[in-house]
Amino acid sequence: MPETLKKTTLRSDEFTCPSCVTKIETKLNGLEGVEDAEVKFSSGRILVEHDPQQVSVRNLVDAIAEVGYKAKPSNI
Repeated sequence: MPETLKKTTLRSDEFTCPSCVTKIETKLNGLEGVEDAEVKFSSGRILVEHDPQQVSVRNLVDAIAEVGYKAKPSNI
């Protein structure tokens, strides 16, 4: 992972099916500055590797909201 990338974990309890996971992953992976986004359906975690100078945690949360889900930063 390049030095400029940050790993951010978000949490959401709003997705209920594989389609939800796909919507969120597609949205996040389409953002400039996101290297990889993966939704862990069973735990409600959203793992994102991103360049914080291009896309902030707030941008990630807002992008998830655009596809209809609430998420927040996680300490885990």
